[in-house]
Amino acid sequence: MTVSADFLAYVLEQLAGLAEVSSRRMFGGAGLYSGEFFFGLIAHDVLYLRVNDSNRAEYSARGMAQFRPYADRPHLSMNYYEVPADVLEDAAQLVAWARRSVAVAMQSPKPAARRRRPGAGR
Repeated sequence: MTVSADFLAYVLEQLAGLAEVSSRRMFGGAGLYSGEFFFGLIAHDVLYLRVNDSNRAEYSARGMAQFRPYADRPHLSMNYYEVPADVLEDAAQLVAWARRSVAVAMQSPKPAARRRRPGAGR
C-alpha cells in the first residue's frame, strides 16, 4: 500500500477547504483526518473515503470499488470506497464528499481502548 508524495500533496491541496485536514503515513499509505476524525485513506495513489448507509449509494451508483487491504483475501473489505476521478479533480465537489465522510466518521463508535494486562510490557 503505497502513496507518492505528489499524489498526497495533490489530494491535500484539493481538500484545503475542509476544516483541520491532515494526513498521517500508515503502512506505506496515508490516512486522512479532519481534526481527530479518520475519514479517508490513500493506497496505491487511489483516494478512498469512508462510507456508511447514508452515502454508500453515491459510490455504488458510479461503480466505485471498495478498499480491499489484502490482495490475497479479496472478500475482506472496509467501509471505504474509491473516489470518482471527476470528483477528485473538482475541489469543491471533493470537499462536499469528504464532509459527508467526516460526518460518517463522527457517527461511528470509537474503538475501545486496549487494556494492558497486569505485568505486560515488563
